[in-house]
This record gives sequence, structure tokens and C-alpha cells, in this order.
Amino acid sequence: MSNEVKIIQPSGRLDVTTAADFRRQVNDIASIPLPPKYLLVDLQEITFMDSSGLGALVSALKSIRNSNGEMVICGANDQVQMLFELTSMTKIFKIYPSAEEFKATLA
Repeated sequence: MSNEVKIIQPSGRLDVTTAADFRRQVNDIASIPLPPKYLLVDLQEITFMDSSGLGALVSALKSIRNSNGEMVICGANDQVQMLFELTSMTKIFKIYPSAEEFKATLA
């Protein structure tokens, strides 16, 4: 599973001040010669996310899909989960309660 799944775990705020760094990190992963099949974005350390953060996740999803991969999200707190639900992003993203639950789907 080592190169099948790449996990990134941003922390703190995912907002206008940090969104560009997050996008850059994902673009770096998507542009390596053998990108991972799955990018798991673990949001358990995110304390706040706004529309800029949501935009960064959408941008990341597009980058990973363009490299023939899939992006999944796990560990969203109540505020982030509510943001996904209010914006109907639960229809766009595959969201798991935890990294362990996602990994169990690969077995």
C-alpha cells in the first residue's frame, strides 16, 4: 500500500492564508512520475475551514483526477462536515470518518 496511498494531513486553518500552500503540496504529489492511486486528505487537525479552503480541496481533487488518481477525505470535524453538507460537497468528495475506515475499503 506504500505507493498506492499518499496521506497528507494539513493542520490548523485551511483558509485564504493557507490554501495556496495546500494546493502547491497537492500539485507536487500529482506531478511526480508515478503518482499515488489515492490521495487521502486527513482533516482531523483542521480547526477551521472557509470557502477558500473548500476551493483548495476542489482544486486538489481536479489535480489528482488529472493524474488518474482519486482523492478521499477523512477526519473532518463537525464544522468542516457541516460546510461540506451545506455546499453539497458530500456529493463530490468521498468522505470517511477516519483513515482506518478508508484503508479497510482497500483490503
